[in-house]
Amino acid sequence: MFQIRVHGRGGQGVVTATEMLSVAAFEEGRHAQAFPSFGSERTGAPVVAFCRLDDKEIRLREPIMQPDALIIQDPTLLHQIDVFAGLKADGYVLLNSAHSFDQLGLGELVQRMGHARLAALPATELGIKHIGRPIPNVPLIAGFAALSGMFKLESVVKAINEKFSGKVAEGNIAAAAEAYELVKQQMKEAAHA
Repeated sequence: MFQIRVHGRGGQGVVTATEMLSVAAFEEGRHAQAFPSFGSERTGAPVVAFCRLDDKEIRLREPIMQPDALIIQDPTLLHQIDVFAGLKADGYVLLNSAHSFDQLGLGELVQRMGHARLAALPATELGIKHIGRPIPNVPLIAGFAALSGMFKLESVVKAINEKFSGKVAEGNIAAAAEAYELVKQQMKEAAHA
């Protein structure tokens, strides 16, 4: 079983991100489960959502305490809560930022995990560029597909088309395609470093 924890803030599409990850998994014949952790969420408040993927039926229902992957939609959370709690040693981290992990004060994480499973992606900027709104979730889903290799971009596009239509879908697909390529390029650079 592969477990993903998504951290963000209310209004950034955290719950939608996990739902779309599960749809992409279904597109590739996997079982998936997506669910939020609800409290007193409001716009701007920290939000956590979870996604589990497996080749067989998933019966677990509890929150993910030891994720295989983290998607961090808001870098301001890095110094407010322990977003890295429980992350497996061979886990993946995708961070919404135009800055590197070192620039964000995460050099120790890079030393511990290496560059091969870490990526920073300016997802908010991609949302503004392609959708006209600062919503990072779709670029991050596509970035995660590129980072982990768990989904094809085509499966992410199918999930987008299932959730959105018209110009919104077109913008999200363009944002996803650019995000996917940016992370693929980072992975090539990390492999040659």
